[in-house]
Amino acid sequence: MQDNLNWWRGGVIYQIYPRSFLDSNGDGIGDLPGITERLDYVASLGVDGIWLSPFFTSPMADFGYDISDYRDVDPMFGTLDDFRALLARAHALGLKVIIDQVISHTSETHPWFQESRRDRTNPRADWYVWADPKPDGTPPNNWLSIFGGSAWTFDSRRRQYYLHNFLVEQPDLNFHNPEVRAAQLDNMRFWLDLGVDGFRLDTVNFYFHDPALRDNPPLEPGEARTLGAPEANPYTWQRHVYDLSRPENLDFLVQLRALMDEYPGTTTIGEISEDKPLERMAEYTAGGDKLHMAYTFDLLNTPHTPGYIREVIARFQRIAGNAWPCWALSNHDVVRSATRWGGDEDPDAYPRVALAMLLSLRGSVCLYQGEELGLPEADVPYERIQDPYGKVLWPEFKGRDGCRTPMPWTDDARGGFSRVEPWLPVDTRHRRRAVSRQEASGDSLLNGLRALLDFRRRQPALFDGDLRLVDVGDELLGFVRERGDERLLCVFNLAGAARDCRLPEAGHLLDVPGFTAELAERDLHLPGYQAAFLRLD
Repeated sequence: MQDNLNWWRGGVIYQIYPRSFLDSNGDGIGDLPGITERLDYVASLGVDGIWLSPFFTSPMADFGYDISDYRDVDPMFGTLDDFRALLARAHALGLKVIIDQVISHTSETHPWFQESRRDRTNPRADWYVWADPKPDGTPPNNWLSIFGGSAWTFDSRRRQYYLHNFLVEQPDLNFHNPEVRAAQLDNMRFWLDLGVDGFRLDTVNFYFHDPALRDNPPLEPGEARTLGAPEANPYTWQRHVYDLSRPENLDFLVQLRALMDEYPGTTTIGEISEDKPLERMAEYTAGGDKLHMAYTFDLLNTPHTPGYIREVIARFQRIAGNAWPCWALSNHDVVRSATRWGGDEDPDAYPRVALAMLLSLRGSVCLYQGEELGLPEADVPYERIQDPYGKVLWPEFKGRDGCRTPMPWTDDARGGFSRVEPWLPVDTRHRRRAVSRQEASGDSLLNGLRALLDFRRRQPALFDGDLRLVDVGDELLGFVRERGDERLLCVFNLAGAARDCRLPEAGHLLDVPGFTAELAERDLHLPGYQAAFLRLD
């Protein structure tokens, strides 16, 4: 369907959280050999590639998003040779491999920061964001950390504050320094030379800050809050004008794209969390000289009515130009969609129609491990909470552990994940949805997803065709995907009650396993949690 260089455009990428995929050595934590062992399963889904969350050397204050060595594998996950073996096996199976790159900040244990904090005159003194206290000793401005409290921490050696948009242990690099930009691009080149097919760029709009360190203004009534952070977090009470999404970032993304273009067929996915995420997605992916694609939290938050989804699509189309999105309903940072969107719906039927909708949107798609099983958010008791985010904001926000629990391969007490007690508990409800159970059931969600992906591969319009919203009533979602002479009408009933609508034009129903609909000329009847795909005349 796609040429090899543009595999990512309309591709489906399966996200793997290494700590929770498969433990191969019996320490309760997933690892790279465990991933390699299960790549045949991933390939059997019909996806185009995998995205690996961080596996680099790290003290694990934020589970690998605090990196102390960008060019090595943390012993917890294996070795560089283990990664090479994973890469070779994935490529042999026809899977592309995308890895996380967390370049906006490092661990406090990184040698760069250890040198930078020593004094104000060392060679890396300006590699991080340092600022003098106010005359009264308080932080330089009102910027907040996503993980709670001030984004500034005082260091007694330099008698200055350093910036950390996340944990105290994650100091922010100073991207205004060209040496920093060059060093991070060189770290990325290391992995490209090893053969990776692209990068997922963590917090891609956080690289630059306002050099004048101006205060962020408060969020005014009615203004959109930052997506990707819970409402219980005061971080959402500011408009993040000066601490992220700075205009200088665009020039760096052009530099980054130039590096990627040296390795044909590679790609980038940027994570965007801010006040106006769709606008930023369009800005960062337009023109063909910056990111290949990006994702926002617009479908990773709570609203999910047909009207809301229509509004997200319409707003993106108004501003997108030739920008290319990557859509997702779940990932390692948010409550699983089977609970966040489908918590009050049928636990088997709702995830199926939600995935059908996701796989029909214009753009690329990320599927999160376990999403193909319809896993709900796991219940992790407070005494087992590992996520520092949850510990700070408990009980209003319980952190991200509930979406990070081990993948249930079998229905035993440890889910076939490990021979010992896993780092997070396996939810009993997950065991009932284990891979082993669903493999044996022809009408399972797992096999339904395989059928959906097989159907999608045979519809060119669903890969990179245009999308046009159509009116099928307020209670349904409908759009036409068009590519050349092919026109495909997609209609979704995301609720349990049956719905009827008058289609805008005539067509004939296509057979998609797991979905049923009735059509009489232009009158469509959709039972609850069903989708219809019609070839238009």
